[in-house]
Amino acid sequence: MEFIDLHMQQERIRDKIEANIKKVLDHGKYIMGPEIEKLEKKLAGYVGIRYAVGVASGTDALLMALMTYNIGPGDAVFTSPFTFIATAEVIQLLGATPVFVDIQPDTFNIDPEKLETVIRETAGQGQLNTKGIIPVDLFGQPADYDEINAVARKYNLFVLQDAAQSFGASYKGAKACSHGDVAATSFFPAKPLGCYGDGGMVFTDNPGIHDKLISIRVHGKGTNKYDNIRVGINGRLDTIQAAVLLAKLEIFAEEIQLRQEVAKRYSDGLKDFVTVPLVKEYNISAWAQYSILHPQRDAVIARLKEQNIPTAIYYPLPLHLQEAFTHLGYKKGDFPISEKTAQEIFSIPMHPYLDIEDQEKIMEIIAQ
Repeated sequence: MEFIDLHMQQERIRDKIEANIKKVLDHGKYIMGPEIEKLEKKLAGYVGIRYAVGVASGTDALLMALMTYNIGPGDAVFTSPFTFIATAEVIQLLGATPVFVDIQPDTFNIDPEKLETVIRETAGQGQLNTKGIIPVDLFGQPADYDEINAVARKYNLFVLQDAAQSFGASYKGAKACSHGDVAATSFFPAKPLGCYGDGGMVFTDNPGIHDKLISIRVHGKGTNKYDNIRVGINGRLDTIQAAVLLAKLEIFAEEIQLRQEVAKRYSDGLKDFVTVPLVKEYNISAWAQYSILHPQRDAVIARLKEQNIPTAIYYPLPLHLQEAFTHLGYKKGDFPISEKTAQEIFSIPMHPYLDIEDQEKIMEIIAQ
């Protein structure tokens, strides 16, 4: 049994993928070929936003978005400690300071009430310039953007939506990547929409941010790549990866629906035995992961392993307790919900092609 089965998906569209890759091989434009712009237009239309910029990874998407705001030393950017390191890593790479805010216990997303408290405290200390917020749509469910955006407006902060796990999801009828001033997603192979390597995309309705992204993506270019008007990065998405994504996009809506069905079977079958994920009534999750809580997690994982059922722990140690961020001065107990969640959470196989019999086997073992 696979934790995420990409082989079955590939079998469905192998011919289309190969045909798209052959087109790239035939025209030979491996860098910034026509497939890039085609994908950008399709995904901007899908999200319902004006601009999309294909980039080399989800991490580059976050980094480049911050660079458009000239984030640097002395700046504070607020985010969750319960996420993959990339979210906070990009803040620190630019010399700015990640300021962590604890999560909600049921959705695992940043808590808007605690967010405002931490922003107010940070501003009151007067040591850092409060600049922006990076909410994370953890495991595929969008954060509470009405509340987050209201806080952002109150304190004059930008919102960068980290939708690395939520592409295909929606919040109050609007697609993920449309809820902040700028949004970043990832096309890492295991994501709901994944390529066959690294890839990502940045979304915005702001033409000024879009123009900066286009420049930053190619070493800060101006009129050409030898006219450098700012310091940028090599952040381009490969043409072949865009070709793969165009093929996958054709079945993406169906796969999102299949994920809903898999998740519902899990929740119906497991709700009496573990804490199952809560998806708010106005949200549709992309179900990048199906993550459950149990106080005796290790025993449950061991029983599943005996039956060759894979699991994963996202995330075993919150960022504020990791060595990369020790200089920030956080300690154990600072973010109790993140810390408790990290001790109890684990993820079980989740993908659109998960067999019902396999699901029943997983649920039976957990129930026992």
